Amino acid sequence: MNIATRTRINTLTFDVFGTILDLSGSIVPTVEDFLENRQAEISGTQFWQLWRARQRIEQYQDTIVMLGHSGYLKVARRALLYTLRHQQLSIEPEEIRKLMETFEQLKPFDDAVLGLNRLTERFQLVALSNGDASLVEHLVSNNIPVHFDAALSADAVGCFKPHPSVYRYAAKILNREPDQIMMVAAHAFDVMGARACGFRGAYIQRYELPYEESPLRPDLTVSNFIELADELLR
Repeated sequence: MNIATRTRINTLTFDVFGTILDLSGSIVPTVEDFLENRQAEISGTQFWQLWRARQRIEQYQDTIVMLGHSGYLKVARRALLYTLRHQQLSIEPEEIRKLMETFEQLKPFDDAVLGLNRLTERFQLVALSNGDASLVEHLVSNNIPVHFDAALSADAVGCFKPHPSVYRYAAKILNREPDQIMMVAAHAFDVMGARACGFRGAYIQRYELPYEESPLRPDLTVSNFIELADELLR
């Protein structure tokens, strides 16, 4: 990324789930307890991977088929129930509640906290999430020990990222030109969606996954938030 592009950026928007917050590390232990009680053969990690993948499908269906915006937690619950049926596992209402409560208890990656605290020196930090507005506000206020200037939810436009309306809404609310904002995400689709709307993009290659086959490339590709801060604060 050239100097002119970097100096133009004054605002960083962040994906929250899986980029800042450690979904797997926070949720898998509770999943493993549930599976152990069922004497299930599938591991907690494998179950979570299926659950997470199904959640993405549910989100895309909500947006593409225009089924109505259910919200993050309702979609996650539907995906959980689908995954349980797929694995032929029964579940009690109290167990569903316990599994879903893990989303309120998510913990951040260590590198995210360190990098974000450094980035506050120069940039406005904004959470831009598919999460329900109340959940995002709770997590940013209570679970991430970093000051954010705003917490924005896809609820406001009734579509999940990477629908362009989410990024355009953020630019309008923040009163920024798109190229003044850099979207930071560990999910390539999120960076691609933001780039399509004129944002700059940073891909946190946290999961060692390849980027999308798309001409909408990230301006930066780094392994973690420490590297991100090193690049942006040069």
